[in-house]
Amino acid sequence: MFFRLAIAVITAVLIIGTSIMFPGITAEKTAKPQVPGVYQFELGDFTITALSDGTVPLDLHPILTNTNQAEIDHLLHQSFLKNPVEASINVFLIDTGDNQVLVDTGSGELFGELGGKLPRSLQAAGYTADEIDIVLITHIHTDHSGGLVVGGQPMFPAATVYVSKPDIDFWLNPANAKRSADYQRYFNEAVKTVKPYLDMGKLKPFSGETVIIPGITARPTPGHTPGHSFFLVESQGESIEFWGDIVHVASVQFPKPEITIDFDVDPNAAAAQRAKQFADAETSRRLVAAAHVSFPGIGHIRAGNQGYVWVPVDYRWREK
Repeated sequence: MFFRLAIAVITAVLIIGTSIMFPGITAEKTAKPQVPGVYQFELGDFTITALSDGTVPLDLHPILTNTNQAEIDHLLHQSFLKNPVEASINVFLIDTGDNQVLVDTGSGELFGELGGKLPRSLQAAGYTADEIDIVLITHIHTDHSGGLVVGGQPMFPAATVYVSKPDIDFWLNPANAKRSADYQRYFNEAVKTVKPYLDMGKLKPFSGETVIIPGITARPTPGHTPGHSFFLVESQGESIEFWGDIVHVASVQFPKPEITIDFDVDPNAAAAQRAKQFADAETSRRLVAAAHVSFPGIGHIRAGNQGYVWVPVDYRWREK
């Protein structure tokens, strides 16, 4: 396979201006903009690239449920964090050699100046939006399907977009929008970002466990949304599972999987699904790619003294 970058491209590095002291001159320290986020590695015959869509500040106190402010702050403190946290939005590219497959699309223009960094990260990785021929959407929420459309036009004109039928039926149904006033924004944004591909005949629904292409299988994991799905990728005996929104706040929900979030359509089902998937990942030792764990969001899960612990992938950057 032709690799466009080294095995791993160092990214997510804060570049800070250095101060140089000269006699009689006052030193200044200037913070420079972040660089695009790209991290790449091989999985069998495939190349996997994590792409940052940016980060957004998230005030956890009003949105986390089945918990309280004191517990949230205690769990954050254990991870050297405090509220509000900075939430990563991670997108992933699977280069199979025959297909360029994008898992989720980030937030596009829907978060204003926050998020929407996918085009820059994609360019830094050596790819263009026109090269993407398959887009897999874990679920229809702004920060996962929002990047499908930019400037009112499809961002990936050559791509077939795969979304679970239960999510399509839920989010594109006006009757559901009327019954779910709390989620009105999500319904409006679903129409704005997903329907253009439906109108072009480029939206392909799937139901149940489905082989998308050889080596990539969709697995239903409902709860967070009715059609939330994982994507299992396998090549030459190696595997990785793309998780979508099974976890939103690593420092809180790994130790306490029962803690839910306002964004869950069915909080009880979401918590049960999270507990099941954490246990499965711990037992299987499978590599996981998570949308909202700190970039690049790739690692393993092990049991901890309390709940579970996220173990980031070992970083590598070498020619061989």
